[in-house]
Amino acid sequence: MNALNNPNIFEANKLDYDYPGNIPALKQVSFNITPGEVVALVGANGSGKSTLLKLMDGLIFAKSGELLALGKPLSEERLKDKLFVREFRRKVGMVFQDPDVQLFSPTVWDEVIFGPLQLGISKEEVIARGHAVLELMGITHLRERPPYMLSGGEKKKVSLASVLSLQPRALLLDEPTTGLDPSSQGNLIDFLLKWAVDDKCLVFSTQDLDIVEEIATRVIVMGPEHNILADGQPEDFLFDPDFLVRTNLIHEHSHRHKQLVHSHQHIHEHHH
Repeated sequence: MNALNNPNIFEANKLDYDYPGNIPALKQVSFNITPGEVVALVGANGSGKSTLLKLMDGLIFAKSGELLALGKPLSEERLKDKLFVREFRRKVGMVFQDPDVQLFSPTVWDEVIFGPLQLGISKEEVIARGHAVLELMGITHLRERPPYMLSGGEKKKVSLASVLSLQPRALLLDEPTTGLDPSSQGNLIDFLLKWAVDDKCLVFSTQDLDIVEEIATRVIVMGPEHNILADGQPEDFLFDPDFLVRTNLIHEHSHRHKQLVHSHQHIHEHHH
């Protein structure tokens, strides 16, 4: 299909991926993601969530199957095309679970303007974008700080700011609330609720069912066999305890209440 006529931002068809040693990470994964969607990838550790995000960001490539981004095949061969790479990196941005693998510049300011400097836009536009994302993430006071001297939560915010300065259409987040205090988590949720509108999409991996309930319009459940177990709206899954237990999204464990020890399903919740 011509990219101009393709309504999907991402289109995956029977993706397989193995780690070295023929260790399976993804099996027969298929989905389409359209503008305006907020998609949560959920599943137990090792189910393939982070691997799938890396495929969608063009960091690794499937053993078999096809992945299209913005209507064009996302392949190792395609990423040798400098024009395609510039367009793809401008429109698709990823924030890793561990910000230390993403931050490399001497100061926070250098970090947030690095991406825009690669786009060939004016110096004035680069500076405007830098100021805007610092203010948006509430980290203007960190502007001259070296990233390695920041807390984990501050590093997370800088990583997100460095991607947002590119003004992408697709935002990929790996465990976005990890390392954030409750206030910062709330601010991030507020921001993300407003971000994925019109022609944008957000795809994030998480084991935090609270953020899924807060912002996701769709949930893709990854299983222990590295395939998609379910794909639908959050309400189709979040209120089915049996399904959540079967897919290791909640667990049963023992609690002591005075002298009584008993087991029950355990779900971490917060209320707004």
